[in-house]
Amino acid sequence: MLVKYSVGDVVQMRKQHPCGGDQWEIMRTGVDFRLKCLKCGRVVMLPRPKFLKSVRAIVSRSTL
Repeated sequence: MLVKYSVGDVVQMRKQHPCGGDQWEIMRTGVDFRLKCLKCGRVVMLPRPKFLKSVRAIVSRSTL
């Protein structure tokens, strides 16, 4: 099943960030995904294949 991710969505990842948070806001989509940790504010870039493998669930959808 192909899931469409958009800017503003909040996703839960399989592994926790070192700060203890596992929820991330999507800031950019495309070949790479830019994600922002909702607990500490760290911003990371992940290639699409790694992002798709590590997403567990969509917590909330963007209202845009």
